[in-house]
Amino acid sequence: MITNEEALLYHSRARVGKIEVVPTKPCLTQRDLAMAYTPGVAQPCLEIHKNPDDVYKYTAKGNLVAVVSNGTAVLGLGNIGAAAGKPVMEGKGVLFKRFADIDVFDIEINAKTPAEIIECCRMLEPTFGGINLEDISAPDCFEVEEKLIEMLDIPVFHDDQHGTAIISAAAMLNAVELVGKDMSKLRVVFNGAGASGIACATLYTVLGVKLENIILCDTKGVVYKGREDLDPQHPKYNKYKAKFAADCSARTLEEAMRGSDLFCGLSVADCVTQDMVRSMNNDPIVFAMANPDPEITYPDAIAARSDIIMGSGRSDYPNQVNNVLGFPFIFRGALDVRAKAINMEMKVAASQALASLAKEHVPEAVCHAYGVEKIEFGKEYLIPKPFDPRVLLWEAVAVAKAACETGVARLPISDFEAYREDLERRLGRSKEVMRQVINKAKRKKSATPARIALVEGVDEKVIRAAARIVDEKIGTPILMGIKADIEAVALKISASLQGVEIIDPLTDSRKGEIAQKFFEKRARKGITLSEAQRNMEHCDYYASMLLATGKVEAVICGQNRHYPDAIRPALQTIPLAEGIKHASGLYMLMFKSNVIFCADTTVNIAPDAETLAEIAISAADTAQRFDIEPRVAMLSFSNFGSVHHEQVHTIQKAVEIVHKRRPELMIDGEMQANTAVNEDILRSTYPFSRLTQSANVLIFPDVTSGNIAYKLLMELGGAEAIGPILMGLSKSYHVLQRGASVDDIVHIAAIAVVQAQEIQSRQG
Repeated sequence: MITNEEALLYHSRARVGKIEVVPTKPCLTQRDLAMAYTPGVAQPCLEIHKNPDDVYKYTAKGNLVAVVSNGTAVLGLGNIGAAAGKPVMEGKGVLFKRFADIDVFDIEINAKTPAEIIECCRMLEPTFGGINLEDISAPDCFEVEEKLIEMLDIPVFHDDQHGTAIISAAAMLNAVELVGKDMSKLRVVFNGAGASGIACATLYTVLGVKLENIILCDTKGVVYKGREDLDPQHPKYNKYKAKFAADCSARTLEEAMRGSDLFCGLSVADCVTQDMVRSMNNDPIVFAMANPDPEITYPDAIAARSDIIMGSGRSDYPNQVNNVLGFPFIFRGALDVRAKAINMEMKVAASQALASLAKEHVPEAVCHAYGVEKIEFGKEYLIPKPFDPRVLLWEAVAVAKAACETGVARLPISDFEAYREDLERRLGRSKEVMRQVINKAKRKKSATPARIALVEGVDEKVIRAAARIVDEKIGTPILMGIKADIEAVALKISASLQGVEIIDPLTDSRKGEIAQKFFEKRARKGITLSEAQRNMEHCDYYASMLLATGKVEAVICGQNRHYPDAIRPALQTIPLAEGIKHASGLYMLMFKSNVIFCADTTVNIAPDAETLAEIAISAADTAQRFDIEPRVAMLSFSNFGSVHHEQVHTIQKAVEIVHKRRPELMIDGEMQANTAVNEDILRSTYPFSRLTQSANVLIFPDVTSGNIAYKLLMELGGAEAIGPILMGLSKSYHVLQRGASVDDIVHIAAIAVVQAQEIQSRQG
């Protein structure tokens, strides 16, 4: 529970507020300043004057949204004024940026009438790619949005109306499917006839609910035909509300709920009793969305009916209807196709995309974010969680596609797979880099897909990863272990084994042949035939020998074992690559604007010069595998001989070895870490260095410094990590971090396949 003091401190501590403006271009020198402002700014101004659409080419308009409010209906606080509503609008901007990488200016206006709001927004059109109307009271909000949609050539979206409608509609679609009811026969009661209530009712009818089966209630009770204030001549006549006037005898919320199938609350706390819930039809659906306190609490609702499906606006109850599942991704899709409006088809597409995504397997990273072991589609999980990164990929694509299909896109997309990959880049550099690797693994033409042996085949995450490997067409996963055990776990977690092979070393027909080959490899290293046969009963050794004998192309292990134990079978069975005498480990770290490779981080505790040289060469080759031109720095506490020490001399010797073996490689050292990554230091202080740009491959003097450095960069520097990547073996063998996520396993599998492809190419 958040206290008032905590909330105030959060907003007031330095830097006050929640937002700042950060330039996207350098502004460090006089030349930068001249480019950013006068005289350099004149040329894009002239280009836009000649061709107004070039404003999207030379300015931030295409990724900039205005969040506009007059503060007349702020959350559940009412008409508190524009300035008092500013913390909410800043928060909206934070969510736009966090979830969809959209920039926002929040604009709070002292406007009392719809006409004033409309005129203000009309004049803002040149600046923004879209306008998000927020916290404007009904019925003014309807008129404002309608007029602006007619007047403006950019998307206008009133989130209080459509956000709640879109998210709750997704939950409604799945809830109705779960209980097996007919949408056209669904009897629905709405309590709350404001912006969100009417928008929900409107969208539900588009999705199949019959208008005649809807009862809308407001503060006076049922909105029924013949009610005095629904006469067009009445001074408080509301045409939006009148559309839903019911032809019924019910006059109170209690009467309306009798025999209903779905209750949708957008009103006030505690207006629904347990008896009202009991009066509903079998398998009732209750969305109590009043904030911060719902129309009926989750504990009271489920105590009243065991067959209920319950949703609310609260994060501490299941099925939270949270608008953040809508507006960032809807605007993302609309902006990316330069939509002229957000039409009904785009809203429906958003709802359907969310409903479909909820039926997919939920990544464990999402489960961990919510502190649970597992999340599965069902009564308590009807819609995705806001922190599920896949929402961007599903919803924005669906919205953009609907905009293209309905003709409101001025920049239509033809390749939606490429667009999806572009969206992945917005999720972080690791997504972008790994998508490139996965595509490389998929594009390789061969008679049979690469076979990937997954040693801990009975592990839940490994089984899920195997299914993903099949879905992504990365290769053919082979789960190692007892078939019955693997199938039982797969059934328990509802994971598909289609396209997945299973090998049990105890029953595999090749076990005698494999044991004999292992014995031949290790006979002069103290292994007897009987010991070799016993070793081959273990999945790790058996998988290693399958790799060594060419029966699989890659092995991945280490999910449940310490790194030294997991790597040992490989070192005993897989020869090192030509010219390499030591295996080594590397992590790839992704920052917002660059990628850094760190080695050795896992294997060689105190490498000598020869080993350091091998590590540097292997790391450079790994960078090239990711289509990144390596710039290698051999790190130390010394800069080019500034300190005389045995360790410094070792690094200097390693640099000399690499220069002789790979003269074309851009590598230098010894140097301190800040020298390696700071071009200004390199150019001004060490102009003789072979590194003409900042290094992207960092070679550490020992595993202690390498391991410490990459973990600090992850924890304090916010780097995303891929690895560990095992280097130096002649075959594609990789060891996971213990407890790796499904994503981690899939990523390493893709890297392993690409490496296997390269090995096969070299061998002809």
